Amino acid sequence: MNRTELLDAIDKKYRAMGQDPDVHLSGLLHAEPITYWDYIQVDALLGLQIKRTQLPDEMVFIMYHQINELLFKMILWEMGQLPESGSLTAAKFSMHLNRISRYFDMLAESFNIMGDGMEPEQYMKFRDTLTPASGFQSAQFRKIEFASTELRNLVDQRFREQVHPEASMEEVFDLLYWQAAGKDHTTGAKNALLRNFEHRYKAEFLDFMHEYRNKNLWTLFRALPEDVRNDVGLRNAMRHYDHTVNIRWVMAHYHAAEKYIGGGAATGGSPWQRYMHPRYQKRMFFPGLWTDAEKEQWGIDNLEGYQKLES
Repeated sequence: MNRTELLDAIDKKYRAMGQDPDVHLSGLLHAEPITYWDYIQVDALLGLQIKRTQLPDEMVFIMYHQINELLFKMILWEMGQLPESGSLTAAKFSMHLNRISRYFDMLAESFNIMGDGMEPEQYMKFRDTLTPASGFQSAQFRKIEFASTELRNLVDQRFREQVHPEASMEEVFDLLYWQAAGKDHTTGAKNALLRNFEHRYKAEFLDFMHEYRNKNLWTLFRALPEDVRNDVGLRNAMRHYDHTVNIRWVMAHYHAAEKYIGGGAATGGSPWQRYMHPRYQKRMFFPGLWTDAEKEQWGIDNLEGYQKLES
């Protein structure tokens, strides 16, 4: 496109928006050129690490979790594109799933950065300043779960079969598997970890749950034509994502926590082993893509991998 064509295109663009193109062109005379540090907001980003102690390794802990949250945002951004894609082909669905999976592959492989990057003695000191906060309270990760599957698949396994198809969002919310980290289901009492989390995010979660009720990954997949659902590449992409999030990443997190706190409680006071380990919850985003034998062994002997489907 030459200069005349470019100016003509700019003129048409802004006139279509009801704006004067000459004003925008004039603005270019006064605008500062963009720089990397301004575009990426480097100064703001590097100013977000605020330690609560004088222990150097606390900085590793903070930055690692901030990196996780940035990756979660990238995952949610990718997930938000799928429902807006119109007619989904197997290739289009697989492309977005593989992008999402690569982020989680990175997360699953990254725990040794934190696990081997902090002295246990330092961690055990600064972790006491974090109570009752916990990584459990990552709202973005909870949204990733809501955007991945039907809510029933996120219900505590003890109550999964009891959930009525017409149950309200609020009823389902109180039975989600991670409620076990802070709720006594016998008495209904919730600890500070869960109370604080719900006070900040429950209304937002309920809105998000409603928004993704009919456009989560599993629901979108099940609505595809049969020939698309049977595409081996797509089914393998679905299985890879499910296995990576619900076994590889979870168990990497589990082993990192085990290294530092052993059988003790998490900073939020939760019995983290029970709600985190896949063998207890049998949590799967796409249960219809796994055989009965695979479900039975979920989280027990298939930590390192899974059997890919063959065409």
